[in-house]
Amino acid sequence: MDHQELRRRFGTLTTAHVADACVRAGVPVRCGPAGLTAVEGGARLAGRVRPARHVGSVDVFLEAYEAAAPGDVLVVDNGGRLDEACVGDLAVLEARAAGLQGLVVWGLHRDTAEVRAIGLPVFSLGSVPAGPLRVGERPDDALTSARVGEWTVSAADVVLGDDDGVLFVPADRAAGLLALAGTIRDTEHRQAELIRAGRTLREQVGFAGYLARRRETPALTFREHLRSVGGAIEE
Repeated sequence: MDHQELRRRFGTLTTAHVADACVRAGVPVRCGPAGLTAVEGGARLAGRVRPARHVGSVDVFLEAYEAAAPGDVLVVDNGGRLDEACVGDLAVLEARAAGLQGLVVWGLHRDTAEVRAIGLPVFSLGSVPAGPLRVGERPDDALTSARVGEWTVSAADVVLGDDDGVLFVPADRAAGLLALAGTIRDTEHRQAELIRAGRTLREQVGFAGYLARRRETPALTFREHLRSVGGAIEE
């Protein structure tokens, strides 16, 4: 799937829909940590991961941009550090000039006003005025993988971002997961409309029946019941 098709298909979905699709498909749900949010509310991104491990110098970003394809997303691993910013307005401007779709930073950014004015989606753990405080030895895999929270990602992954945060999925599973996410979205939208029309969610999913079945079969889970009635509120 090319980056334009990825963006088009994700355009009517949320990361929550895709995360639920991962659960249903048995794919690990690789969310960025809860603090990893958009600099500008409402920002969305979808693109192939272009990893970069930061050790104090901007050259690793420039090298990543040299190798990037249009629509890629720079995923910066700064070890989740909260004492320095590793991305500022120049790095974001250069990303836009290179045709990237956005940045995800496992660390902090700075130049917040300028970054917002540039308009390219940037997700980070927050901001601090201080720039890089040290220059370390660059690892051999600096441009092949990046760590974000507990996950290691690479160009074999795509990253999706919206107001709920970021989610990484295998590129070779993206098409199927987005299709499944669409069915989950449609089911949830129908359920929401029925609630607004006066039919409670408990009625829709036969909750009284579930309680009766559970009395007979205590091991029965609500998720198993939902699957039997076509519900989608937990996955």
